[in-house]
Amino acid sequence: MVATMLTIMIVLLIMGFPMMIPMIGASMVVVIFFMPNVDPMFLVQQMMEGISSYVLLAVPLFIFAADIMSTGKTSQRLLDFVGSFIGHVRGGYAITTAAACTLFGSISGSTQATVVAIGKPMRQKLLSVGYKDSSAIALIINASDIALLIPPSIGMIIYALAAPRVSVGDLFIAGIGPGILIFTMFAIYSYVHAKIYKIPLAKKHSWKERYQTTIRALFPLGFPAIIVGGIYFGIFSPTEAAGISVLYALILELLIFRTIKLPDVPKIALSTGLVTSAVFVLVAAGQAFSWLISYARVPQMLTSTVLGSDPTALQVLIIVSIFFFIGCMFVDPIVVILILTPIFYPAAMQAGVDPIHLGIVIVFQAALGSATPPFGVDIFTASAVFNKSYLDVIRGTPPYIVMLLFASVLIILFEEISLFLL
Repeated sequence: MVATMLTIMIVLLIMGFPMMIPMIGASMVVVIFFMPNVDPMFLVQQMMEGISSYVLLAVPLFIFAADIMSTGKTSQRLLDFVGSFIGHVRGGYAITTAAACTLFGSISGSTQATVVAIGKPMRQKLLSVGYKDSSAIALIINASDIALLIPPSIGMIIYALAAPRVSVGDLFIAGIGPGILIFTMFAIYSYVHAKIYKIPLAKKHSWKERYQTTIRALFPLGFPAIIVGGIYFGIFSPTEAAGISVLYALILELLIFRTIKLPDVPKIALSTGLVTSAVFVLVAAGQAFSWLISYARVPQMLTSTVLGSDPTALQVLIIVSIFFFIGCMFVDPIVVILILTPIFYPAAMQAGVDPIHLGIVIVFQAALGSATPPFGVDIFTASAVFNKSYLDVIRGTPPYIVMLLFASVLIILFEEISLFLL
């Protein structure tokens, strides 16, 4: 049965069908031919149940808020702010790129949105001061990984959907430590890289210019402050924070900055709707697929084969990291989180792994796989945005992959990196 299911999925993927078709098709075939006692309509019920969670309301709202601010000038204001303070230091533009990806990640929650919003303006600036194009693109796509760790993170919302009794708010707070860790590693590397290759220093801004860029960035910086602060102090839930973020973005771009007009809002909402519909179809298909593999006791068979009868917490985290990292190198992270989380979650809880720490490890591996060859989604996003070949995009990625793998080891070994704020 499992072999049939995997074969159908692989064949349909090779034929070019989008991921939801192989998941739904394989599930239907297995139910019809291997589970005669199960009504195929039950899969439809599972799909509807998968998208009826209250937690999922936050996804379209955060995407809508990010689309509003991406259409406006928010990303440019953040770049100007960071660049005015650190652009002149050794490796300053590279550090600015990493910092801007971190800040914009706290608005978008999406690695691909960060590649587009920050990558377009910063690539030209990096090239202008002497960086190779491969190095500039590699920095952009890997620094964008931070968007999956810094709240609000769509990956964390999906994990909370797949893992029972896990707080999205706690996950958001737990992602701050790993996000800062990655930014720090990238900043140090950028400094050393610029010194070795003698990258010219950029112009140093006056304090008057810094004051002006700070004033211009105050409102965009209020976005993560409202979300993280409101959730951390228990003022509102993540879903309520998503609603507030939409209102904040509309006030900011419509009334204060006036970078968009009222007729633009329906067009932005349509774009958000298209992205959200793709996410929700994947979630629905993932729910049906997850129910099927649970009904067939695939998690028990797989975990007993891979983990043995009595695995330690460290063994579970290492195996989870390997599976999620490899999975996200080939498939969209949302799909991987939906399918693999129900498989490994019970074994992790039995081994005594903290569910929040497990979530951070999983989302981190999803972020790492998104920028790793052969099929990391950020690679193809960058290839389309910058009109560069696949090989040109991946040429400069090895140093960043090594750093992210090292950070992965630290996060696995020291759960305090994730949990110190909780």
